Amino acid sequence: MSAAAPGTTFIILMLPFLAALIAPWLTRRLGHNAAWLLALAPLAIFIHFLGFSAEVANREIVTGGFKWVPSYNVSFSWLIDGLSLTFVLLISGIGALIMLYSGGYLKGHENLGRFFSFMLLFMGAMLGLVVSDSFLMLFVFWELTSITSFLLIGFDHTREASRRAALQALVVTGGGGLALLAGLLVIWNITGVTQLSLLLILGDDLRLSPFYLLALLLVLGGAFSKSAQFPLHFWLPNAMEAPTPVSAFLHSATMVKAGVYLLMRLNPVLGDTVWWETILPVFGGTTLIVGTLLAIRQTDLKLMLAYTTVSSLGLLVMLTGFGSDYAISAAVLYLVAHSLFKGALFMVAGLIDHEAGTRDVTKLGGLRTAMPITFIAAMGAAISMGGLPPFFGFLAKEEVYYALWATDPWSLIFTLVAIIGNGLMFVIGFAVAIKPFFGPKVETPKHAHEGPVLLWLGPLTLTIVALIAAILSPFTHQMISSPMASAVAGTPETVTISLIPHIGAALALSLVTVVFGVLVYLKLDQARAAIDRVLIAIGWGPDRGFDQFISGIVRLSIAVTRIVQPGKLDVYMTVTFVMIAIALYAPMAWYGEWPSMPVWPADAQFHELAVFAIALVGLGAVIYARDRLTAIVSLGVQGFAVALLFMLFGAPDLSFTQFMVETLAVVILALVMTRLRLSASDHRSTRDKLIDMSVSLACGTGFGLYLLSVTQQPFNPYLSEFFAAYSKIVAHGTNVVNVILVDFRGTDTLGEIAVVMVTGLAVLSLIRIRSGFGNAAVADNDPDQREEAR
Repeated sequence: MSAAAPGTTFIILMLPFLAALIAPWLTRRLGHNAAWLLALAPLAIFIHFLGFSAEVANREIVTGGFKWVPSYNVSFSWLIDGLSLTFVLLISGIGALIMLYSGGYLKGHENLGRFFSFMLLFMGAMLGLVVSDSFLMLFVFWELTSITSFLLIGFDHTREASRRAALQALVVTGGGGLALLAGLLVIWNITGVTQLSLLLILGDDLRLSPFYLLALLLVLGGAFSKSAQFPLHFWLPNAMEAPTPVSAFLHSATMVKAGVYLLMRLNPVLGDTVWWETILPVFGGTTLIVGTLLAIRQTDLKLMLAYTTVSSLGLLVMLTGFGSDYAISAAVLYLVAHSLFKGALFMVAGLIDHEAGTRDVTKLGGLRTAMPITFIAAMGAAISMGGLPPFFGFLAKEEVYYALWATDPWSLIFTLVAIIGNGLMFVIGFAVAIKPFFGPKVETPKHAHEGPVLLWLGPLTLTIVALIAAILSPFTHQMISSPMASAVAGTPETVTISLIPHIGAALALSLVTVVFGVLVYLKLDQARAAIDRVLIAIGWGPDRGFDQFISGIVRLSIAVTRIVQPGKLDVYMTVTFVMIAIALYAPMAWYGEWPSMPVWPADAQFHELAVFAIALVGLGAVIYARDRLTAIVSLGVQGFAVALLFMLFGAPDLSFTQFMVETLAVVILALVMTRLRLSASDHRSTRDKLIDMSVSLACGTGFGLYLLSVTQQPFNPYLSEFFAAYSKIVAHGTNVVNVILVDFRGTDTLGEIAVVMVTGLAVLSLIRIRSGFGNAAVADNDPDQREEAR
């Protein structure tokens, strides 16, 4: 394990956030050409982290960071190994291409600068997530990806569909984030560590804990919601309401793979158990089949690709939890391959929409001659998605079958699932790459032609990278695949698969997949119609269930609010004081700590008795006052009596404070009462008066008992001795009270001063409002004074 220079890496990780700050300003001056400069930020990140590739290829782990909250052992730290480095390179490399693509796709958009900012914030959040070593840092960036994706999905906020999709994504992934937080807290409680680098060596402790299953389920809740596993898959296709650059970035290298990243990262400590190797394959396999079947039903190019992303995520989850020797290698290869071909195909779909004016595959055809570069990029990506040589997707598909094939029933079931899923993804990949470009030319809403370089540079580059990575597979495995597989497995792994076909079960299963895919492709329209009929017959689905859930939550909230917030101040005050009374009496009753009743001192002085008499007279005046103003003034008598007691017993500063508080309270209450339209007399029923009287007596008696209980405890002179000893030495003051207020309690005193200031401003406002209303009334009665009143 080696350390990275914390300063440089920290600045690089913050680079997207810094670029997001200047993006609007830069866009206002350069327009869409600002994309070229903004793309330098992810490019710089790519180059910086590429410098760690030699160390990571040698199975080294690079760490770094600094203390964030040392008292709680919280750090801002990062962990760079084969897994995180691969994700960083995908995020930053594809991110640079997406920034360029965004400039071309949204050229002339009035909010292009804001879009660039959102994209860069999203990129920075995802980068922080995959390099995080600290639990807290991981969670913060995890939630930040949800927030920034909400902004991107709802970018076109004038459309209801965009707002709904953004809210849906936020609710689902945000809820999963809370589950993840709980899971991280459970793991922390079990292991006592707050860093992933330390957690990775404590797998046995975690797996043997009685709380292992709880931690696992909570972590899976976060991962499954983020990576759209069935039945939480519905938010991801709806996120296609976002502009295509968002879809391309979201589906290829960023947010939707965050859950897969988390599962891969925690595989060494949560994996290798029956629960792990059952839950992940079952949910992953189900998601794979559901996603591909729903993709077949679609005619919108983006939705077709979105549902295959759901299925691909299911395949990755299934492989991560399958448990065979080759499963981790297959997951690693497929993750890289998917990032390359899916990013390219989404950009192709957006390019077609941008230049032809539609994404409906049934209304497209014959674009091959009009958009030759786009066609080349689409075909290369489709070949990789279909698992055919010589692209990287072929290596991934072969490794998948090496991982799954066995003769036991469990393996046979998931092998069949993989064949069906891969075959249907083959269909969608070539449907996107062939149907818009071949056949008779179809009249489209816009005159189709090849897009500008900003639009085709991204998909063409990713297709070429997928080709080169496959041809140079030994180098790719040495630098990327093997280090990543080793990090996921927790043990050294070596990936060796190449483009040279090896006769065996994996090749035979690949051929079966291709034949199955070709047959379905030839009957695509019939397959689409059949699936559509089945789904219509079923009717209900998770997407509709989400709306029902939100509607139910709203109705429940309204019902609860009507009970606890009826809009009646007297109810609120009664409930509040009842709870105060319970809080006062319950501890004394539970622990049997009732105070002894005090004895009236025999040597009480006349002036002390006079103060008590004043308080009693004031109390009687409050109770028997016929109007509220008299009651308010009488109420102040109680406070003044207490202030006199403070003065008599040697606390003049406290007495002065009490006088100020009581004076302000009387003034404010009097002003407020004069502004409210209140009845002249008390119209409460006898029942209400008895309830209020009982609550008042309960609270008053409770406070009295509580104060008696406190004063009857043995006096602890520790604080008094501390202040007496250190006031002069530390604060250079001889008045202990002043030193406490100004130095030892300086912040608290500042808050109290602020409260008094705000109170004074409120009093001033009430006086001026009162005066203003008086002038207005005069002006209404006397037209000659109307202008003066204004």
